[in-house]
Amino acid sequence: MAELITITDRAAEELKKRTAMNADAIGVRLSVTNTGCSGHKYKMEHVFEESPADDGFEHAGAKLYIPKMSTLFLVGMEIDYKDDNLASTFIFKNPNAESTCGCGESFKVKGESA
Repeated sequence: MAELITITDRAAEELKKRTAMNADAIGVRLSVTNTGCSGHKYKMEHVFEESPADDGFEHAGAKLYIPKMSTLFLVGMEIDYKDDNLASTFIFKNPNAESTCGCGESFKVKGESA
């Protein structure tokens, strides 16, 4: 069976850096919110304690938590990180995203009606 979420080494390093920015944080939560021009948007925030409402993932020492309610939107996704002179950002390669808005901030899930 394929992994639910794949985290690249570059993304793991950045997740560890972001977790370390807050001394009380134990990891980062990635959730999907209903917003944006295409319907859904990724949201990342510090996690301060584990919750039974989250699935936990770990790669190369980085801890990522995903709310069980967001799992449907993220199955098979790869999280990468890009850092260059123009921008530094997480890259979400989500096989469940049918389309994204023009600015790339939000996405539509396959099979959803507009």
